[in-house]
Parts: sequence; C-alpha cells; structure tokens
Amino acid sequence: MAEVVHAGPNDLLALGREMGLPAKPQLTTDQLRRIYILTIRQNWHLLPVPQIIQLLGWTAEKFEFTLKEDDFLNIKLGPKPDCRPIVFAQPAPAERRRAAEIRATLEKAVGDDLNLTGEPAFHFIQSLIRREPSPQTRTAPSPNQHSLRYLYSYFALYGDPLIESDLDPFPDGYLEKLAAVGVNGVWLQCVLNQMAPSPVFPEFGRQSDVRLANLRKMAQRARSHNIAVYLYLNEPRAMLPQFYEKHPGIRGAESGGYYAMCTSVPAVRRWISDSVAHVFEKVPELGGLFSITMSENLTNCFSQEHPDSCPRCSKRPAWQAVGEVLDAIHAGVRRSSREADVIVWDWGWNDDLSRHLIPRLPSDTRFLSVSEWAMPLERGGVKTNVGEYSISAVGPGPRARANWSLARAAGLSTMAKVQFNNTWEISAVPYIPVANLIARHCINLRRSGVSGLMMSWTLGGYPSPNLEIAKEFSSSPADSEADVLGRVASRRYGDRARPLVLEAWRKFSEAFEQFPYSVDIYTIPTQHGPANLLRASPTGVSSSMILFPQDDYKHWSGEYSPIIVRDQFIKVAALWEQALPVFRQAIELVPAALRPAALEDLAIASVCGIHFRSVANQVEFYLLRDGRRTPDTLARMRAVAGQEIDLSRRLYELARRYSVIAFEASNHYFYRPADLLEKIVSCRYLLDQVLV
Repeated sequence: MAEVVHAGPNDLLALGREMGLPAKPQLTTDQLRRIYILTIRQNWHLLPVPQIIQLLGWTAEKFEFTLKEDDFLNIKLGPKPDCRPIVFAQPAPAERRRAAEIRATLEKAVGDDLNLTGEPAFHFIQSLIRREPSPQTRTAPSPNQHSLRYLYSYFALYGDPLIESDLDPFPDGYLEKLAAVGVNGVWLQCVLNQMAPSPVFPEFGRQSDVRLANLRKMAQRARSHNIAVYLYLNEPRAMLPQFYEKHPGIRGAESGGYYAMCTSVPAVRRWISDSVAHVFEKVPELGGLFSITMSENLTNCFSQEHPDSCPRCSKRPAWQAVGEVLDAIHAGVRRSSREADVIVWDWGWNDDLSRHLIPRLPSDTRFLSVSEWAMPLERGGVKTNVGEYSISAVGPGPRARANWSLARAAGLSTMAKVQFNNTWEISAVPYIPVANLIARHCINLRRSGVSGLMMSWTLGGYPSPNLEIAKEFSSSPADSEADVLGRVASRRYGDRARPLVLEAWRKFSEAFEQFPYSVDIYTIPTQHGPANLLRASPTGVSSSMILFPQDDYKHWSGEYSPIIVRDQFIKVAALWEQALPVFRQAIELVPAALRPAALEDLAIASVCGIHFRSVANQVEFYLLRDGRRTPDTLARMRAVAGQEIDLSRRLYELARRYSVIAFEASNHYFYRPADLLEKIVSCRYLLDQVLV
C-alpha cells in the first residue's frame, strides 16, 4: 500500500491511528491470495488501473484474465471511472483535526467493540477444512446413482482453481462435512482452452498437464469420501480479435470487443470434442460435467442472441447450432467414459429452444432445469414471476415442470437446480434459516419425480441445517415436514431447544415469504446491508451487478414501485425481528457441546434481519431525499441515518466475531468491518453537516 502511494508504511499506520481505526492486521500469504476481488472492488473508484495492479502485485495479463473469466467480474464492477493516481502527502492541520473527529465519532458509536479481536478474514475456512477426530460414517450413495446431490465449494477461488494445488477447493475435512449432510458431488468451473493441448489451436493448453494432474488428485481424494467431481463447461469461450488473425475462418458473432469461435465450423466442434475427451481420458475419476449453452458469456454465436453478426449462424436456427455444441460435448465425454454423467442445463433457453433441443438429446443425458423459474407469485399487490435464485418462492414452477415432461418423454432422467442455502435474495450469510421453505420445496420435488439436485451455484456450499433437511428427505422420503424438521432441530440444538427452534424457523419462513421477489436482486443492497453508504444528493451513478448498489433505488425496485419495495422490506424486517427473540431463547437452552455452532447460527439470523431493515431504510431515505423537503421529511431522514448508525454498529460486532459474515465464493467479501465504520462516520457527517 505504501509503495503504491509513494509513502512509508509508518505514514499510513499513523493515519489509521489518528482516525481511531483498529490495528492493521498482518495478512497471511493465504489471505493475500484470497483477497483480490475485495482489493479490486474497494479501489475501483479510487485508483487508476496501474495502481490497482501494483497493489495486487500482478501482471496486466493476469488482471485482464481475472476481469474476464472470474465469474463476470468486469460486469459486476461496471465501467471503470477515470481516477487520478493517488500520491501521499503529510496531512495538513485541518486534515488532522478531521481525523480526530473521526476517531471521536467511532469511539462514541462503537466503544470497546472497536478493537474487538474476533476472527481474521477467511478464518472460517480453517473451521470448514479441519478434520474431525471421529468422522461420521459416510453413507452417501454412489454419485452416478439417481440420487445425485452436488454443489460448489463455499470458498473456492473461481477463475483458475486448478493451477495452484495448494489452493484446494475441496480439502478432506470439508468433504467430510459435505458428505455428512448428504452431498455426493461437487463442481468447479474450467475453461476448456486451458485444459487440453490442440494441434489446430497451438495457443491452447498451456500448463494443461498441471491442471489435469491437480484435477485427478482432487477427484481421487473426493471419491474416497463417496463424492464425485463435476466440471462446468460454458464453451467455447470468446476470443479477442488478434486470435482470429491466425484463425480467420472461425470468427463468429461479436460482443463487447470479443468474437465467438463459431461452432457452425466443424473444426471448432471437433476441438470441443477432442478437448473434452482428453480431459476425461486423463481424469477418469470425474463424475461428469454439466454445460450451459446460453449464458451471459459470449460462447456460441447465439449465446448472447447476436447471430446476425456471424455470416454462418445468421442463416441458421438457434436450436440447430446449440444442439451441435451439446452433441460435441457429449461425444467427447463418451469417447473416454461410458459412465460419466453428461448433464444438460436449460439455463437461458426459451420455449422454442426447449421444444426443439430436449427431444433430440441422447438418451443417456441427464436433463437439469431451475426448479422455481417462472413461478407465478403476488407480493405487495404486484403479480410477477420468479426468474431464479429464489428460496422465498417455493418451486417447482411451470417452466421446469414442462421441460421435465419433455425430457421424460425423450427417455431422459431429470434433475432440479435449486438454492437450498442462500440466494441472491441475500447471499451475505452462508444460509438463510428458513427451514420450512426448504422442507416444502423438498416435498414438492419428491412429488415431481426428479432424480437429482444441483444444490447451488457459486453461492450456497456451506454445510448447514438446510442441507441436513434436504438429506433427511432424500434418505427418508416418506417422512413428513414435521418429522424431518424435528430430527434436524434436535440433532443441531438438543431436545430442550427443539420446540423454540421449530417456532423460530416457522416465523423466519413466514417473514421471508414477504420478500419482494422481482426487485432487481442483482443490484438491490441486500448483499451489502448497512455497508452501502447513504448519499445525500443524487449521484447519477448506475448500480452494477452485485458489487455496487450505489443510490440507484429506482433500478433496485425492478417490477415494483420504490414505495412497495420499502413497505415489503419493512414487513419482512418486522416479522423477522419478531422471530429473533424466540431463536435467542432457544440458543440459551442448547447444550454446551453444541453452543458454538448455535451461536454462529444466531449471528447469521441476526445479520439477515439487519440487512432487511437496512434495505427498507435505504429505499425510504431516497424516497424522502427526492421528494419535497419539509421539516418532517428532514426529521425522518435524520432518524433513518441514526438507525443506520445503530445497524452498522451491531453488524460491526457480528462481522468481527464471525468471519463467515458477508462472504460469498465468487464475490469474496461484500464488506469488511472497516466498511461499517465508514458507514458510521458517513452517517454522522450527514447528521452534523448536511441534514440540518
């Protein structure tokens, strides 16, 4: 940090002390490798790109690869603002006085908790990977039987997870914990041009031998826990124009300066098949793969619906070209393995694609559909439909039912994609304690006849009570909701706490059913809660996907009016806050041996309530800000800012004590405790200087 701004380390440490900030921790090598998305996000609007790269200690090439391939990071960050280089200068007297004011603000608002030791960033990983002295007996069925239940690592690094063997996304202790909650498959992404050499495209396959060796070790170890490793393919990845200077005959559709490798060209499909076959030949222990063919990434020429810019695909139907991609993937797997699962996911398919593609899939394909997609619902008087990523709306919906019916008619086994831990409704906690909604979804899926579950996207790989519930329904399919929830509650919290836990779960579930699904879940600050600053004047800056809500509350509101969004979040928060005291009472009855996990569960439930209340506050603040200013509205704005200080203070303590708070695998930390201190200072400034 000091080198980047041309300062001495002691200069920066002195500034922190003057502002009353907690002592800066000495980051470990592992923390430094895991903190890169947080570092980029926190400096995106402050530093120019060269200084961000210098801060990371990266090359420009690694930075560009990360923006493109690390789960749409470039999209999540939004346009890079023009930032001048930051250069350190010794603080002037006025700046030192302001630092002293900040210190006084924090000491008054946070008190002794300001220097709470708590857990360092990513400490929860150590808990998840720790081997248990006497692991539970593993009874998970073979991954290639019908009861496949697979998910993503809770803490994997997304971009290129196979190049560094010491950054294992699935250590033994974690696999043990997953197996104990009924998981028998795990998945990770791969970029195919990194996984196999190619005589046609010599640029591809560099260090593929290293990646495949690491993948095979991982798959072999996972098999010892009765867990299979699955690969996620989203292919072929688009390339920059210079790639096509060497390969001009395969350039396809264009988007954002990248061009698709046109899959209407037989050489591209052969490359896909050959590369997939190479991977499964070198790693025969793989459980299989799943593919997405119509994603946000530009892959085939139809994936972003721009086939008109391709001279070949502009003359073809989408289903034909997409079907050829699926055929190429299937052929590659089957060339090397007769047993591996080939899972086709209909993510992004419209009705026409589904109608044409599903019946022509090979009979040994497993067909996957998002359970809750297209679920009709009405909240706040607004009728809408679920897209995906919903726990508050319990599936399956009509889209999944219709596509599963087509698949069964074609002789395919069917699977449901669900989110049983968390969703983008709120992902800042490892799981949402709405056990009744999870149980209801499990019962509905049992009646639907699906033969397996994909239980998470990148969010949701935490071994939680929700996954225990799903396991219970899988192993005891005839049991009722009451039987299953009772067993899980007793096992996790003890028999004395069980009645209160069941009551709290019911109340949390009822509260969450008021969540106004069809808000823009990708931009509304349910992931950030009070860490999102209040802006006293409109910024005009648009929110970006997941990482920067800004003050773009009309965008947040999606299909609702901001007033309805405010009212619904007030309703969710109020009902949630009624359930929390019941859960606290239950935790007091938990046996000592179960108490640490139970206290973390209470923290998780508390964070949910804080985030819901904060979203209601933020929407209300901006409605007041942009309305007619009167003494009453000004007083209410001040009251909201004061509430945000209180919420930030409470959340600061929880985030310091529990490092799992605000973490999600593909975005890392949505906020750290220091961000909540910034919110306190910011709100205090509004109260003292602006809202007067």
